Amino acid sequence: MEIGTVYEHRPGRTITEADNVLFTTLTMNTQALHLDAAYAADTTFGERLVNSMFTLSTLVGLSVAQLTQGTIVANLGFSDIAFPKPLFHGDTLYAETLIAAKRESSSRPGEGIVTFEHTGRNQHGVVVATATRKTLVRREPSA
Repeated sequence: MEIGTVYEHRPGRTITEADNVLFTTLTMNTQALHLDAAYAADTTFGERLVNSMFTLSTLVGLSVAQLTQGTIVANLGFSDIAFPKPLFHGDTLYAETLIAAKRESSSRPGEGIVTFEHTGRNQHGVVVATATRKTLVRREPSA
């Protein structure tokens, strides 16, 4: 992984009503904006929103095949999470990731810490989510 490299994760993921309702109910989130169509119709948005935690989870999930499958040891933390625009049922989420930083672990030989900056966009290219994630990963041995 080279600092400054941007990975585009494809294909995207079209979010369905079933996805949103299942995730929202599984996580005990009773927010009417996600579950109650009549309530949501009377809000600024005019319809139900996709649960932002589902958006975040899917954003990270879209990156796994290219970046961390078989290499990740642990997620160390998330920061700078933002949802500048909502996702709605039927929107498609596309993800890209910038390798923002990396360093060798000072306490775990053979492992390193990589900082990812994830960006999620809808099918119109509008940014709907951003997050910075630090991970502990296995690294190749030094030469």
